[in-house]
Amino acid sequence: MMEVMEVLSGRPQLLPWGVGVIALLLTIVTVCSLPSLMEYWRRWRMMNPMPGISPCYPVLGNALLLDGTGEGFFKQLQFYSEEFRSWPLFKLWIGPLPVMVLYHPDSVEVILNSSKHIEKSYLYDFLHPWLGTGLLTSTGDKWRSRRKMITPTFHFAILNDFLEVMNEQGNILVKKLEKHIDKEPFDVFMDITLCALDIICETAMGRNVGAQKNKDSNYVSAIYRMSDLIQQRQKSPWLWPEFLYILFKEGREHKRNLNILHNFTDKVIAEKAEELKSTRQNKHDNDGSSEESGPKKRKAFLDMLLNATDDEGNKLSYRDIREEVDTFMFEGHDTTAAAMNWVLYLLGHNPEVQKKVHRELDEVFDNTERSVTIDDLKNLRYLECVVKEALRLFPSVPMFARTLREDCCIQGYQVPRGANVLILTYALHRNPEIFPEPEEFRPERFFPENCKGRHPYAYVPFSAGPRNCIGQRFAQMEEKTILALILRRFWVESCQKPEELGLSGELILRPNNGIWIKLKRRPNAGSE
Repeated sequence: MMEVMEVLSGRPQLLPWGVGVIALLLTIVTVCSLPSLMEYWRRWRMMNPMPGISPCYPVLGNALLLDGTGEGFFKQLQFYSEEFRSWPLFKLWIGPLPVMVLYHPDSVEVILNSSKHIEKSYLYDFLHPWLGTGLLTSTGDKWRSRRKMITPTFHFAILNDFLEVMNEQGNILVKKLEKHIDKEPFDVFMDITLCALDIICETAMGRNVGAQKNKDSNYVSAIYRMSDLIQQRQKSPWLWPEFLYILFKEGREHKRNLNILHNFTDKVIAEKAEELKSTRQNKHDNDGSSEESGPKKRKAFLDMLLNATDDEGNKLSYRDIREEVDTFMFEGHDTTAAAMNWVLYLLGHNPEVQKKVHRELDEVFDNTERSVTIDDLKNLRYLECVVKEALRLFPSVPMFARTLREDCCIQGYQVPRGANVLILTYALHRNPEIFPEPEEFRPERFFPENCKGRHPYAYVPFSAGPRNCIGQRFAQMEEKTILALILRRFWVESCQKPEELGLSGELILRPNNGIWIKLKRRPNAGSE
């Protein structure tokens, strides 16, 4: 009993020490958290006057209201952009993260026309393991230097050399589509996508992977699986921390596919570098003569990267080159493939427009099956308007985000630094004041006389301002070439209603249910 009393009587003597430790820990936590809490309170106070979704709770924000699926969340954004159409913007809170949603041209211009607001949103960080900090994901001085260095590789004269690849791969696609003539409806989405992947592989790396003939190759499978894993991780906060991600099945699969992609790119870069070294040696051995025997060798984007230099004459490092090649592999096929699929879907629903496209194709190609040339592309003016109108209704990138590094005023509202700005291209392109009856498919909207006076930031399928898409001319060339090859041979009928598409707006605007069409062989040119 005495021992117990001694123990009990001894406890008060330890209490001040224990309280001191706890108090110290609480003080440290409070001091460390104070800046974040103060910044959170500052953002909350600044954004309070703005229109927004309710209910909105401290810390949780609107998280309890938001749909976790790509399709569901995109529908919510469409709904709220219409609800707040009379306002220049609206806010939502994803947990403690404030997001301003922009869908009015004047609001969008403030961000896209600025040389300050060029930093991509936090969600782009999940692309870093694959793409590093290449042109898509970098910011600041690195982005400016890299953009200046790479821009010359997209000169129009260089793009002309890529047209041969587009014709070759387009003809492979057309032969695949032939087997569907007068048959049951089929999903064309993957056929178009594999064609676009073959084109970007050969133009970016100079390597023919034969995706259209061998869609089960490790590299092709890894590209598609990696895209899916990244999108899944972006909308799953519990997968965000690196140390947790690797514990999940998805994290291990991500690592496995990443190794496949990087090993393939590393091998191609090493082979190209050796080839370039050998070519230089041969020229030196031939007394500097630049004449080469045999057919002209086709150059790829990678060849130009290996020779690119900055203002001080420095070349890109091996890692820099891999970042850019991987970036163009990721960016350069999904976007163009989606655009071409949407064109076919819309033409299949609008036979009168399709007849006009066919008449133009007959005038330009005169019922021949020759390859598409640069002059042909210049003459396909109506087809170009069709592609532009399809990108208005179904922009390949339906939304993109920036993080503000300083306070910003948008249409009279003060937006705090640290806020994410989401530009909702899909809703921007449906502004009824600029595009009357916005849901109607009318390529004539893009006739030169109808574009005069239009707000420069009302239509931004390739973004706009200093951070616009560097590859947009490449994309437009590819889309018109492949579509011309398809539509010279086939009549397209769409087999889905709009509500059956299952639109999912994530990195790319995809139809979850595919694009189902029927094909008929076109009658002889001029007989329509």
